Amino acid sequence: MTRRRALLRRLRPAWRLRLMLVTLGALLCAALAWQVVMGQIREGLEQSLLVSHRALQTEIDRFRYLPRVAGEDARVHAALKAPADARAIDAANRYLERIATQTGSGRLYLLDAEGVTLASSNWNEPDSYVGHDYSFRPYFTDARATGNGAVYAIGVTTGEPGYFISARVDDPGLGVHGVMVVKIDLRPLEQAWAETGQRIAVTDRDDIVFLSSLPAWRYRPLTPLPEAARDRLDRSRLYDRSELDRAVPLLPAGTGLRIPGGGRAATLRGTPLENGWRLLAAAPLWPARAAAGGTAALVLLAGLLGLGLADMRRHRRRLIALRLRQTEVMERKVRLRTAELAREVEARRQVEADLRATQATLVQSEKMAALGRMSAAIVHEVSQPLAAMEATLTAAEFGLSRAPEQTAARLQSARGLIRRMQRMTKHLKNFSRREMAPLSPVPVIEVARSALALAQPRADAAGVQLQFEPGAGAPVVRAGHARLEQVLVNLLHNAIEAVEPGRGEVTLSVRAQAGELTLLVRDNGPGIPPDVLPRVTEPFFSTRIGGEGLGLGLAISFEVVQHFGGRLDIRSDPGEGAEIAVVLPLLEDDVTREAAE
Repeated sequence: MTRRRALLRRLRPAWRLRLMLVTLGALLCAALAWQVVMGQIREGLEQSLLVSHRALQTEIDRFRYLPRVAGEDARVHAALKAPADARAIDAANRYLERIATQTGSGRLYLLDAEGVTLASSNWNEPDSYVGHDYSFRPYFTDARATGNGAVYAIGVTTGEPGYFISARVDDPGLGVHGVMVVKIDLRPLEQAWAETGQRIAVTDRDDIVFLSSLPAWRYRPLTPLPEAARDRLDRSRLYDRSELDRAVPLLPAGTGLRIPGGGRAATLRGTPLENGWRLLAAAPLWPARAAAGGTAALVLLAGLLGLGLADMRRHRRRLIALRLRQTEVMERKVRLRTAELAREVEARRQVEADLRATQATLVQSEKMAALGRMSAAIVHEVSQPLAAMEATLTAAEFGLSRAPEQTAARLQSARGLIRRMQRMTKHLKNFSRREMAPLSPVPVIEVARSALALAQPRADAAGVQLQFEPGAGAPVVRAGHARLEQVLVNLLHNAIEAVEPGRGEVTLSVRAQAGELTLLVRDNGPGIPPDVLPRVTEPFFSTRIGGEGLGLGLAISFEVVQHFGGRLDIRSDPGEGAEIAVVLPLLEDDVTREAAE
């Protein structure tokens, strides 16, 4: 304190006045922030009270008239008239049980004129109300006197709290002789308030909290109870087993409301309800205090900063010049780094272009190698139709004058041979050209048949039987026609070379399920050894020593299928053949239909 006064004396009068103004402004802003936040807190409490009031009223109104309506039943009157008749009592018990089950209420029971329970909805449970005397309860005495009664209490039989609503049962001939009571469980409201973070409480006419989202508030008075109120509560046993006698009031004299747990101060708002009840809502004061303190600190800090900035004006030009120089240096570094990044990006683009060109060259080389391997079988296939066509045409020339009908048949046969050679050359042309077009919808069955036609000569030369299982439908995938055909031809050639000549079987099947298409090439060869299986997709790896292949077939097929967005699955068991599956995503139905059309 002494140091602060000495500092103030050393300050110039102008600075001292400015500091006082800043402090005063901070206090005024803190008061304004307190009022604003407290207004928001009060508004929130009013909204919570309104919503909670409606929820509580709705829950009670659901069963308000249930005792009166249930008391009009003939089985209830019969039980009151003949309490010793076991059949009448049993009928009343079952009636009350059915009513309680259908309405979703709690307990529903019938008291005679002396307050003893004749029938109850829980008649067959261990804690049945049947036979218990409840004449001391206010809901019984009020109903006898006024026709209706209502009170919140803890059950003396079950120990469970509830809201008891009663109605007098009148008989025109005998007068008043019974009371019907329904017990409602309001604890779900407490749970709902607690789950939403609300601090809600309901007090009775003696300001005792009997419903609350905070368990620490429950069965505690707001203020110390008078002796008369304590005696009345002891006689009615409303809060039996609640230790109300030892409960500390929530609002002791000279102190404010505290929220359990952290002991933080709170503000309280309330609204009156029926039966002398009050609905209370509480909210902590720390948001208002934090807002006031934070606002005061911010305003004070802003004022002090403003005063400091006034003293820093003479250093402003020097700082601006320094920042300009730093900015220029940083811009120069940024330009240099940007130029370096541009060169790196261009170099990477060139490398990627070279890689794509190399991959395309390898793909084309493998296709041409495959064409070379097929040339012998193709020459055989083409030479036979040529020889047959020559003989057919010669026979047709001699038969022009002798047998015109036979000549027409021979010409038709020659035309069929020509078409056969055209189909073969068309397949070779499609297979050999380089495909640079983007991916498009491709009908899989057509590609599979074309690949089988290209592989058939090699299979015939090796004595291998080719089989095709097209499956159902006309599936379509997004791929390249020639590249997908090349993949299938590579897989078929590998399978043909893997099986035993003369006994081999190679099957190409098409399966579509779960949004995927599977092209499965299966053979009955010796299979792939387990130590070789992980390396079969490596470039230039081949198990055929001295063969014609380059070892690129599976490697290129693997890359092409990945480019199509699919995968290549290879499975093999030694001695049981191999299965290579090309798995591609199927197109949607509309795209599939468009491509198929």
